[in-house]
Amino acid sequence: MRLGKINPVFSIRFNSLPANPESLLKSSVMGHHLWSPWRMKYIENHEKKAGCVFCTALEQEDGPDNLIVFRGEHAFVILNRFPYTTGHLLVVPHAHHPSLGPLEAAVRAEMMELVNHTTQVLEKAYQPDGFNIGVNIGAAAGAGVADHVHIHVVPRWVGDANFMSTLAETRVLPELLEDTYQRMVAAW
Repeated sequence: MRLGKINPVFSIRFNSLPANPESLLKSSVMGHHLWSPWRMKYIENHEKKAGCVFCTALEQEDGPDNLIVFRGEHAFVILNRFPYTTGHLLVVPHAHHPSLGPLEAAVRAEMMELVNHTTQVLEKAYQPDGFNIGVNIGAAAGAGVADHVHIHVVPRWVGDANFMSTLAETRVLPELLEDTYQRMVAAW
């Protein structure tokens, strides 16, 4: 049996399938390299900084360094520094709480309005096919910043969870974070 193009990134062709599909993955991918030099800054900075990343961002002037796209009365919108997809934004309350419950109703209402506006801005800027919108409350639920609740707004495109993310556990982002920031600010 002859297979055609398995993945557009690697364009691998095989004359026959091995008995063990796992060996197919290992034999086909191990010789290829994906360069992402911008990740070195993250890798070298392995020490956790004290304090909350969101509270620290709020103390800084808005720009490519803190990635805050918009500040509202009770909440703000910030780019995820380690996004799942290009345009991955977070809606965060100014108040530092681990869940939505302690927040005042006006804060939760503003957050939902910002989620709505964020999807409109992303539609204008990137024309995604859909969105994942969600809140991870607590480390057990997958919250990377468990002590300051936030809502993820992740634009999605048909086929964006391809071979690279599902099998190689690698995400390919076609745009630099700084460029995404500029595009989001301009579209806001």
